[in-house]
Amino acid sequence: MSKSLYETLGVSENASADEIKKAYRKLARKYHPDINKDPEAQEKFKEINAAYEVLSDPEKKAQYDQFGDQMFGGQNFQDFARGQGADVDLEEILRQMFGGGASGFGGFGGGSARGGFGGFGGGGFGGGYQAPDLDVHARITVPFLVSVNGGKHHISINGESFDIKIPAGIKSGETLRVRGKGKKAGGQSGDLLIKVEVADSPEYERKGNDLYKTFDVPLKDALFGGKVQVQTPEKEVSLKVPKNTKNGQKFRLKGKGVPDRKTALKGDLYLIANIVLPDVDSLDPELRKMCEEKL
Repeated sequence: MSKSLYETLGVSENASADEIKKAYRKLARKYHPDINKDPEAQEKFKEINAAYEVLSDPEKKAQYDQFGDQMFGGQNFQDFARGQGADVDLEEILRQMFGGGASGFGGFGGGSARGGFGGFGGGGFGGGYQAPDLDVHARITVPFLVSVNGGKHHISINGESFDIKIPAGIKSGETLRVRGKGKKAGGQSGDLLIKVEVADSPEYERKGNDLYKTFDVPLKDALFGGKVQVQTPEKEVSLKVPKNTKNGQKFRLKGKGVPDRKTALKGDLYLIANIVLPDVDSLDPELRKMCEEKL
């Protein structure tokens, strides 16, 4: 029985969870679009993440080990993935395929054009039985710094209140799944699907996984050099400012940006200098006169 998901990650069918994780991380770094500019790298990166979505989950992996590439209509995973189109969310498709249904997932073999899965028109096991949709959808807005660093967010739904974990690096438009917090029927529980919006920050601007922030530099430090205390998303740092620093000059703090949820690699923080000029009327008269003469 062909099992091409293992081939996608370059591991054997007997690979341990640690071996699968190590292989995934190695490939994710190699094909990450920020690192690999080959036009096919992004497509390969999606396939790697989707394969890991299945093989890193014990329940999904057990289902795949039982049925192999039959779950892709007999195609290998690469052909199946590329047949879905460039903009499709492969991981979400696999979640649907392995998610529920009469025998633990949507079922296959019903003649679907995409391999016969229940979510794509397949009849499935159990004579065409379709499991009820017990999922519940919700929206939340999380603070900007929580989206960067991760943390907890309190939510109340269906008469129940609880904390959910916000992963570091989440972006607006992403969906979190909370298992078992949906509707209940027939001894089954659906999931809670939460669409996340990230609140704007008056302090930071996010571009991809990089952050940008303007910070004040006293005129003296800009002219002669010095150290300026700057608050970053993690902690306050002492930034060395060289002499003759210009207004708008950028300082890069490598690895102080937003973590990538797929690779755990962090973006950078760019600090933009804002030179703070003193009030001329508050200057010592002799200094003011000298500045007028010399500048």
